[in-house]
Amino acid sequence: MRTRDFSQAPAQARAGAMFIGATRYRGPLAILRLVPAWLRMVRDLRRMRGYRWHTVYWQFPFTLGTIAFFADRDAMLRFARSRHHRRLMVWVTDGDRNATGGFIRLYTAEPDGYSNGVWRAESPDMALIPTFTPLASETTGPAVRR
Repeated sequence: MRTRDFSQAPAQARAGAMFIGATRYRGPLAILRLVPAWLRMVRDLRRMRGYRWHTVYWQFPFTLGTIAFFADRDAMLRFARSRHHRRLMVWVTDGDRNATGGFIRLYTAEPDGYSNGVWRAESPDMALIPTFTPLASETTGPAVRR
């Protein structure tokens, strides 16, 4: 059901900002050298005010990425300024010794969303919404049919 109250939802659903990024490392040795600095950075991340949740993903052959959720954009940007994050980014961008590419994208959550069942603050019911959310070209969305 549509909602603005995510108080009963998991941490990532309560986030107002999301980071997604990835780095393509030079090879397995670069990834091994990354581990100690990455562990320190994750320890800082989990302690930061406004941190909600994160996960790591891998793409063949040497790309590691992170998806991280924060209470708001400022919390996300404060983390970017943290000591261990800055040190890791300096290491990553040291020419092409350690990495050959990377990207970062920042997203902000809309106030409205959807939740159901035990994650719904208003009611524990599992139910479909009556109409789809309208597209930019629509004033109202079509009915949801079973």
